[in-house]
Amino acid sequence: MLMTKFSKSLSLSLLLLWPVMAQAQDWTAWRGPNSDGSVAGFERKAYPETLKLKWKTTVGEGHSSPVVWSKKVYTFARKDDREVVACFDLDTGKPVWSDGYAVSYTMHPAAIPHGKGPKATPAIGEGKLFTFGISGILSCYDAATGGLVWRKEFSSEYKLTSPYYGASASPLYDDGVVIVQTGGQGKGAIRAYDAKTGEMKWQWGGDGPGYSSPMVVELEGVRQIVTQTQENIVGISRATGQLLWRIPFTTDYVQNIVTPLLFKNTLILSGLDKGTFAVKPVRRGETWATQTVWRNDAVPMYMNSPVLIGSFILGLSHKNKGQYFCLDAATGKTLWTSEGRQGDNAAMLVAGQWLFSLNTDAELIVFKAGATRLELIRKYEAATSATWAHPVITSNIVLIKDVSTIAAWSLE
Repeated sequence: MLMTKFSKSLSLSLLLLWPVMAQAQDWTAWRGPNSDGSVAGFERKAYPETLKLKWKTTVGEGHSSPVVWSKKVYTFARKDDREVVACFDLDTGKPVWSDGYAVSYTMHPAAIPHGKGPKATPAIGEGKLFTFGISGILSCYDAATGGLVWRKEFSSEYKLTSPYYGASASPLYDDGVVIVQTGGQGKGAIRAYDAKTGEMKWQWGGDGPGYSSPMVVELEGVRQIVTQTQENIVGISRATGQLLWRIPFTTDYVQNIVTPLLFKNTLILSGLDKGTFAVKPVRRGETWATQTVWRNDAVPMYMNSPVLIGSFILGLSHKNKGQYFCLDAATGKTLWTSEGRQGDNAAMLVAGQWLFSLNTDAELIVFKAGATRLELIRKYEAATSATWAHPVITSNIVLIKDVSTIAAWSLE
């Protein structure tokens, strides 16, 4: 059995608590439009025994996830000594445009198995595509034509332009600006650039970059950027770049990775051997403080970023060589855990009543998840090499990026 422990006190099906999904959206950023791994407008009652391959093409190496806009798929990868961004037709895989630039990059010895390919996922806004390369080069393209609009390179500002394992924090587009973690180990900044011109609007230079991608949330009536930096978890004013609050936070080998998750007015946070915990930022006049709402030390996360299903948190802990879990988002109580040895990492999406989990061994698993159990529906072999990039679900197509190719699989 997949389940080894669960709460018998909760018998209500998760389906009854499911949020009402909006219409299908383009997948324009890391973990989707809301940075939370939720897929809107997805309806499906059953799954085929095998996936049908619509198209597949070689794009280059890297862990950057594809994004989708206006029936086009965009990839960002490394070919030889170049970082290449490419656009394909979603239905056919036919190339639309591509562009690249030469990048020299020396890997940290611990990161050699992951290659020199970019890890940050592009973002799309105002008809523009924003990419952030493994060495910290920020580029803006016209998404329709592939024309370069502007580019930022930071070697004149920082001795190191990326952290030890390469720039992994994805750019974030929000209302006319693109936000990115620049710099390298020991010195960096969170910056906002005008999406049209590339002009810097503001920066906060209080820490080096982490590997966690920023998200924008509204707390206490204030829109703010929340992310993990090198040594902190921070809330930055979206409007001005002012530091609102900070939680000192470090992990072994300097690996702050997990993307925060918003549940009502609390932030769900985690890190390597740091447990999972909920924090509530509180505004007191002109100052801010953070209150720890709950902490669960039994299920820390390393690289996995969790998802929300109603009022439940689902994730993959690095404990027991990979273990799925479900927590009550309000209390942090463990509702169930799976058997161990589920894998090094899982890229997870919530689509309707389904949980999709892509592990690093190229196995795409479909679950039906509830408060008391995790029901296995299907397992698919989605690639022939490792899959560290996040999958994308749009309509009835699943996009899978492996070491060097991207494939579009039909769920029909």
